[in-house]
Amino acid sequence: MTSQGELLPGTRRALLHRIAVAQTEGRAPSLVAAVVRDGKPVWTGARTSVEGHAPDENVQYRIGSITKTFTAVLVLRLRDEGALELGDPLEKHLPGTGVGEVTVAELLAHTGGLAAETPGPWWERSPGSLRPELADVLGVRPSLSPPGRRFHYSNPGYALLGALVEKLRGDAWEEVLRREVFEPLELHRTSVRPQAPYAGGWAVHPWADVMLHEPTEDLGRMAPAGQLWSTADDLARFAAFLVKGDERVLSPESLLEMRTPAAPHEASDVASGYAYCLGMEIRRRDGRSLVGHTGSLPGFLACLMISVEDDVAAIVLANCTSGPLLFPVASDLVRIVAEAEPRIPIAWKPLRDVDPSVLELTGPWYWGTQAFALRLTADGILSLGPLSGSGRGSRFRPNGDGTWTGLEGYYADELLKAVRRSDGSVSHLDLGSFVFTRQPYDEGAPVPGGVDPEGWRGIG
Repeated sequence: MTSQGELLPGTRRALLHRIAVAQTEGRAPSLVAAVVRDGKPVWTGARTSVEGHAPDENVQYRIGSITKTFTAVLVLRLRDEGALELGDPLEKHLPGTGVGEVTVAELLAHTGGLAAETPGPWWERSPGSLRPELADVLGVRPSLSPPGRRFHYSNPGYALLGALVEKLRGDAWEEVLRREVFEPLELHRTSVRPQAPYAGGWAVHPWADVMLHEPTEDLGRMAPAGQLWSTADDLARFAAFLVKGDERVLSPESLLEMRTPAAPHEASDVASGYAYCLGMEIRRRDGRSLVGHTGSLPGFLACLMISVEDDVAAIVLANCTSGPLLFPVASDLVRIVAEAEPRIPIAWKPLRDVDPSVLELTGPWYWGTQAFALRLTADGILSLGPLSGSGRGSRFRPNGDGTWTGLEGYYADELLKAVRRSDGSVSHLDLGSFVFTRQPYDEGAPVPGGVDPEGWRGIG
């Protein structure tokens, strides 16, 4: 799979050193990791042994809640096909759950107000046969707070999303996942049940260097929240997909939506730089934003993290219930590669052709007295941003009718258009009711509230 020579020897040694420290200090029976750059696996490393042989990128580990990202992909596929809307209440498609007012988006973002866990025995360490129906997953008090108010991580919420997929597809969640995600992305070593070679799950005694075997349960109805087994190789391929997309599975635009924060921030989240999206997490460390998901089940830890800006991803898998903290390890692997071998920017090239009516819009504009610049880039995108300091900005894609739609930030999905006078000259830019003029409070433009007819003056 991996050409180790794609990274410099010093970088490879730094990566190996990092996972060696993690495995030793975290007392993990085994640990395997992979790094992806520019959409391709460029390094794998492993420490100690799995069932008597050295682990590699093809050994399966249980990945826990990274399963949720796979389930979210299926839901977004249904949305893109028009089978549902993210704002739809669950009751519209899956009636009779008792929590039907919760929307699909709220389930994806853990903002539905549902309990974190199922009632009864610890579901991760007990057979799924104890919870044959959704009612057994939800219990008599499934909701803890009104939907939409706060982020509260809910495993049962993803069981509901798996049931939603089954209802709309008319097939088992695992079969839909195999057909619509595993096969097109060639994830041949990702499965609902372990396939040899795979790591056994262990608990490491907190005060002695001895281990206890953990049970490996089939989670039944809870499978969409944490059932999957995978490998460093397959997760490297999946990480590349989560950035670049694959039209056979999900478009880059829908994946960008999945990577966009969707849950309200708590004070602790703001301080830690944590946010939840649609089946993915965003975490900040050392000034770098990383998106992906962590996972754990008794006997296993997993982490997949991507720096979209650096186009570097890292996967770390270990077979222990607790021990090494895998997010710091994954983020360090990303940092090592990004800093030792920084991304080479794409060479600048000019536009082939330019529409004069678009070119005349470029340059300085004023929102009130704040100066902005509108630029036209080689990909045909308009970029609006403040000339100095901080302020609202966005890139805008053309709609083909003389208008543009915002791609991010405050102006995401807002419409930008040039308003012209009867003689064809540009009067102003209209952006979501904001008027941008060529001069501060231009008296020749329809500035809301009007412009003082005495004009600009000093104090004397």
